[in-house]
Amino acid sequence: MKDQVSRIEYFALTMDDRAGEGARLGKKLAQEGVNLLALSAFPVAAGRTQVDLVPEHPEKLTKAAKKLGLALGEPKAVFLAQGTDRPGALGDVLDRLGNAGINVRSTTAVCGGGNRYGALIWVSPADVEAATRALGATTMATHH
Repeated sequence: MKDQVSRIEYFALTMDDRAGEGARLGKKLAQEGVNLLALSAFPVAAGRTQVDLVPEHPEKLTKAAKKLGLALGEPKAVFLAQGTDRPGALGDVLDRLGNAGINVRSTTAVCGGGNRYGALIWVSPADVEAATRALGATTMATHH
């Protein structure tokens, strides 16, 4: 299967860095019917963690966040790359950005099993449109 790159929305949330907080958040979102394509969490200050939520349906997440009293940040763009796992797969995708003079701010990639990989790629907000063109990214309304 050919690699696919989609431009999608993510939302940042800052929460307490305590055992079980991520599980509680996940359960609450699941009860509201929110499916996440990806989640990234990392410490930002003593006792605080930033959680980047990449929802399948952004409107479901924002509705659930209001109901649950979660202070989501404004939506931001991230790129989701998916394809057949092979040596250099992510390098091929990142090379398109480098050739366009676009710096990657952060990336997270994993092997998805079944000979598949997935990656999240963040660029500067000022570079999102150029990166969309360089990657041939489609805007993803839903994930199938």
